[in-house]
Amino acid sequence: MGDCPEGADTITLIGPDEPRFWSIFCASPEYRDGDSDPLDRWSRRVITMVAGQMNADPIFPFGGPPYAPFYTWAVQSGRFWPSPIGFLVHDDAGLFASFRGALRWNGQAQTGTSEQPCLTCTDQPCATACPVGAFNDGYDVAACKAHVASDAGADCRAAGCLARRACPVGQGTRLPAQAAFHMEAFL
Repeated sequence: MGDCPEGADTITLIGPDEPRFWSIFCASPEYRDGDSDPLDRWSRRVITMVAGQMNADPIFPFGGPPYAPFYTWAVQSGRFWPSPIGFLVHDDAGLFASFRGALRWNGQAQTGTSEQPCLTCTDQPCATACPVGAFNDGYDVAACKAHVASDAGADCRAAGCLARRACPVGQGTRLPAQAAFHMEAFL
């Protein structure tokens, strides 16, 4: 991995600071140039620059296989957990947890411990919010995509996944335009 110092073993996960992130990304040349994969290209440019400043290796959740174990790293951080629908849930971002990259470097890891929000969520609305039951038995990606692409999926396309939005944690962190961007990329 690049020029990372020998023995570097700290992984810092990098996710968007929502909702602030969206306006920053929309002002970027990658968003405006009309080429494919603007968010991945923006992430690669910005995170690689930061990695160079920190003498770290950038790692990305896209561009594989192989893919780096972001899900495992997140769970190991003590701030992310598997939700009832299998997606990661974060103590502040709820089901809008996402990563644009990570840095592998030689430094002190910042860890945290928080209470898993799903433990106190008695109704678990994320588990029942999907109109096509895409989370009833694992994650049925094909059913989800078919719904989102259909006329009945207009709300999901425009404002994001109903199951993610049903989570009481992280409400209002993802702007509708950002959710629509992600749903279009999903399709």
